[in-house]
Amino acid sequence: MGNRKIKLQNWAVVVVMITLLFSCKSTSLVTNGVIDENISARSVIRNHYYSQLNFKTLSGRMKIDYSDGSSSQSVNVSFRMEKDKAVWLSAPLGIVKAYITPKRVTFYNKLDNEYFDGDFSYLSQLLGTELDFEKVQNLLLGEALFDLRDGKYTVDISNNNYQLKPKKSEDLFKTLFQIEPSNFRMATQQLSQPWKNRMLEINYKNYQKVSSWILPNKIEILTQDREHTNNIEIEYRNMEFNRALNFPYNIPNGFKEIALKEYEK
Repeated sequence: MGNRKIKLQNWAVVVVMITLLFSCKSTSLVTNGVIDENISARSVIRNHYYSQLNFKTLSGRMKIDYSDGSSSQSVNVSFRMEKDKAVWLSAPLGIVKAYITPKRVTFYNKLDNEYFDGDFSYLSQLLGTELDFEKVQNLLLGEALFDLRDGKYTVDISNNNYQLKPKKSEDLFKTLFQIEPSNFRMATQQLSQPWKNRMLEINYKNYQKVSSWILPNKIEILTQDREHTNNIEIEYRNMEFNRALNFPYNIPNGFKEIALKEYEK
C-alpha cells in the first residue's frame, strides 16, 4: 500500500472512530471492585446497563497517538459532541475538520485540498463488522458495542474482570467482552474473524469519576486486517459537560472528493 493510501486510511479510522470517544480530566478513580465468583452473566449485564451515561453535550480536547507499523503521528484536537446526534473535530488551525452524524461521515484536509463525504460502509468493511453511529459511540464510551440483553452468555473470571462469551458461537464473527467489577464498565471488547485474520480490540486502561459520571481515561485501540495493523491511543483533557455548542463545518470550494472505496484492499 502506497503512502497516499495509508494516509487516507489513517484519517478514515482516526476521524470516524476516535472522534466519537470522550472523557474528562480529573483525578483517576481508584478501582476497589471485589470479584463475586458466584455472580451470574445476567447480573453482570444488568449492572453494566445500570451504569450507562446520560448527558446532552461534551466538549474539550484530545491527544491522539496513531501508528500503523511503518509510520506514527501524534495530534491534539478540539472536540465537540451532541450525544446521539453529532460529533465535530478540528485539528490545530482547522487544517483538518470532521463532522459526523448517524447518517453522514465527512471530513476535509486543507493540506491536500481534499474531502470525504459518505457513510459508515468503508469503516464497516475495514473492521470486518457492520458498524453505525450508535455502535461506535457505545464502544468508545465504555459501553457494549452490541446489546448484551439480546443474547445468552457465560461468565468467567479473567484478569480480575468478568468475562462474557456467547453461549452460541456466531457464524460471521467471534465476540468477547470483559467488564470491570467496580463500575461494571467495559475493560475489553474484542470482535474477530479469525478465518479472515480480522480483529478489532478495544482496551480501556482505566476509568475516572467526574461529577456523577464514570468515564474512560485512556483507551487503546487495535485494528487488524490481514497484514495491516493500526494502533491508536487516546488521552482526554479538559472536557466539559452540557455546554451550549455549535458545529461549524463547510467543505471549502474547489476541494477534490476522496473516494475511499478506490483504496480497498
